[in-house]
Amino acid sequence: MDKHQLAQRAAQEVDVNEVVRLTQALVRIESYYPGPGEQPVVDFLEPYLRERGFKTTVQEVEPGRPNLIADLGEGPGGLILEGHTDVVTHGNLERWTVPPYEARLVDGRIYGRGACDMKGGLAAAICAAVAVKKVLGEPQKTLRLCIPCDEEGLMIGIKAFIRAGHAEGFAGAIICEPEENQVCLWQKGAMRVWVRFQGKMAHGAMPYAGANPIPSASRFVVALQTLQAALQAESQHEYLGLPWVTPTVFQAGAGEGQFNVMPDQVWVGLDIRTNPGQDHSALETRLRQAMEGSLEAGVSASLEVFEDRPATETSRNTTLVQAVEQGLQLLQMPLRYGGVPGATDGTFLWAWAGLPIVTIGPGGKTVPHQADEYIEVEELIAAARLYAATSVLMLT
Repeated sequence: MDKHQLAQRAAQEVDVNEVVRLTQALVRIESYYPGPGEQPVVDFLEPYLRERGFKTTVQEVEPGRPNLIADLGEGPGGLILEGHTDVVTHGNLERWTVPPYEARLVDGRIYGRGACDMKGGLAAAICAAVAVKKVLGEPQKTLRLCIPCDEEGLMIGIKAFIRAGHAEGFAGAIICEPEENQVCLWQKGAMRVWVRFQGKMAHGAMPYAGANPIPSASRFVVALQTLQAALQAESQHEYLGLPWVTPTVFQAGAGEGQFNVMPDQVWVGLDIRTNPGQDHSALETRLRQAMEGSLEAGVSASLEVFEDRPATETSRNTTLVQAVEQGLQLLQMPLRYGGVPGATDGTFLWAWAGLPIVTIGPGGKTVPHQADEYIEVEELIAAARLYAATSVLMLT
C-alpha cells in the first residue's frame, strides 16, 4: 500500500461520531481566562490521549495555565498539529439563545463558546491523530499534538512551547484555526501599542493652571486616520486585504464623578494589523512622528510596543503545503486559498521556530467571539479527515 492509499485509509478511519462527541465534551469545559482557565481541559485531555497510546507531557506555563503535548512516534522531520485550549468569555448571557456551554447539536451545527474557535478544530486534530495511529502504529517521524494555553491573550503558551525546544526537528505545523477549510498561507502581522500622554492636573474652571492631555491625545487619534490611509495606499494583499490602525482604548479622567478635574494622563491603546512586507520598525517611527506632532504646550508623550507579531507567508513549494494540497485532492475537497485576518500561535512557530505553517481548519471566519458561536459538523469531519490524510503524507 503506497502513501496515498495509506492517507486515504487514515481519513476513512476517522471516527466521525467521536469527532462530534469530543467537540461537545470540550465545549462543555469552561476555559476562558481570566476565569476557570485552561487547566480543566488539560485534565480531561491528558488521560484521554494517554489511554489511546500517546506519550503525553504537561508543560506548566503559569499556575493553572498548562500546555499539553502528545506524541505519536519518535523521529525528526515530522508534523505538528496545533490547537489552543483557551476561549474568550461568553459575555452577556442574555445575547445567547442557547446556553454557551451546553454544546447543543441542532440541524448539523454544534453551538457553544469555543465550538468554532477552536475546540472543534482541536477535536478534529485529536481524532485525526488517533486515526493515524490506527493506520501507521508508531511512525518513524513524530506526529505531535501541540495544545497550548493563552492563544487569545499574549500567546504565552506557544512562546513557552518554542522556548523549551518542543518545536525543534519538525518539518512544519498545521494550525487548526477556523478558516472554512481554506489553505491559508498568509497571516497578518500585529502590533499592540500603548501611547501615554502626560499633562498637569488642574481645576476644570481654571484649565490655564495645568496642561490638558486630552486634546493632544485626540489629535493623535485623528492623525492615525491619515497614517492608516497611507499604509493602505502602500499595501493591499490578495488574501489579506488592507492593513489597519485601530484605536481600541482611550482612557482619561481623574475618577468617577470628577467632572471638574482636568486629568493629567491619557492612555491610548492601538491594535495594528499589517501585511507581509510592511516594516514594523518603520511603522513605529511613523507612529512616534504622529504622536510628537500632536503635542500641545505642557504635554509630553511616550509610546510602547508591548507585542510585536510579524506577518507570515509560507511558500507553496514547501513539503507541508504540497501535502495539504495532495490531501485535499485525495479526499476530493475543494482547494481554496485564503488569508488569516489576525495572528495565531502559528505566527511564532513561523517567526521564532522557523517552521513552515499552514492555517486550515473548520468554522466560519467571522463566527468566533460572537454569541451563539457554532461549527458545522460536516466541515468539522472534513477537517479531521484532511488532518489524518495530510499527517500520513508527511510521516511516510
